[in-house]
Amino acid sequence: MKILLVGASGTIGSKVYDRLNQNHEIIRAGRNGPDVQVDITDEASIRAMYEKTGNVDAVINASGSAGFAPITELTPEKNETAINSKLKGQINLVLLGLPYVNERGSFTLTSGVMMDDPIPQGSSAAMANGGIRSFVTSTAIEMPRGIRINSVSPNLLQESAERIGHLFAGFEPVPGDKVALAYQKSVEGMQTGQSYEVY
Repeated sequence: MKILLVGASGTIGSKVYDRLNQNHEIIRAGRNGPDVQVDITDEASIRAMYEKTGNVDAVINASGSAGFAPITELTPEKNETAINSKLKGQINLVLLGLPYVNERGSFTLTSGVMMDDPIPQGSSAAMANGGIRSFVTSTAIEMPRGIRINSVSPNLLQESAERIGHLFAGFEPVPGDKVALAYQKSVEGMQTGQSYEVY
């Protein structure tokens, strides 16, 4: 397959690349490329990316930002980060990418554990994660040309524990290689409308 991997240089994206690169052609996209550059908060940037890549068999998004703040300090402005990137950015990858995904292709988006297992300061991220899951569930029933759509909901990654583990008290981190398996299942499998939870 020809797979467009957005966020390929990130913690999750690099693990997904390592797993899928063995059997597929991977186009690595992100703010810094390396194959094509994209800012998922910018519609024009997403359009330009698809124009450059042309048709693909699968789109995986492993990028998306969200701010962390106590609810008493979460302003509308701070909340915009999650809305514009993690939520709207991923949705726009689908809406603008539909014409470029081949028949019976797929989209795989990324949500996260906080929508089901809340943490302090995580309400903004949880909002975006839950929105992505609902979007996937709803769009799966009307995707054209047999295109599938799923999301992956990873727990805290072992590779990220040193940096943000203090926010996830009592969580048992999972290895990135295990998380990458869920993306492989979404791309190479037959299911649609799923949220693959990785604990």
